[in-house]
Amino acid sequence: MSEAVATGGASRTWNGVQFPNAGTWVLDPTHTTVEFEARHLMVAKVKGRFGEFEGALQIADDPTQSSAGVTIKAASIDTRTQERDDHLRSPDFLEVDTYPELTFTSTGVEHDDGDDWKIDGDLTIHGVTRPVTLKMEYNGQTGDPWGGQRAFFSAETKINREDWGLTWNAALETGGWMVGKDLKISIEIESVLQTD
Repeated sequence: MSEAVATGGASRTWNGVQFPNAGTWVLDPTHTTVEFEARHLMVAKVKGRFGEFEGALQIADDPTQSSAGVTIKAASIDTRTQERDDHLRSPDFLEVDTYPELTFTSTGVEHDDGDDWKIDGDLTIHGVTRPVTLKMEYNGQTGDPWGGQRAFFSAETKINREDWGLTWNAALETGGWMVGKDLKISIEIESVLQTD
């Protein structure tokens, strides 16, 4: 039998582990980051982020019945280099005029161990939808100076961009490819509990 005990507005205990109180938690875009990392010239790690997105976590009384959804504006990609960002927005990669949004919709939540969870879901990039699993860590819940409640999570996954039709590349004279196929996606979430 599941155990759910609220702890004075902070995290509650469910089956011996901490989790946020049930409700709708909306991502705070000013304190949430959606970042990615790819290899360049087979060695260097190039990082970027998306600056415009929205999403929410629907936390259930039983956390394994929770859900999440995020929508990201593809054109908000930012790698701190205008020429590279323009290329990533072009038909060679994200083709933002045709596919303006990236989306993630959860399909299942599973407790892994301690504060670690797994979120299965459908990730849509460049008009292609494929399943992924996010490894998520719950980092706690606290009150804010405005009388609200905030919950914090870290999540990451790794994908092969070619599975989503992002196949552009250039061969190197020394062997290998200019842009790595694997993308590491990392999300740092600060969410706000919605009240009536």
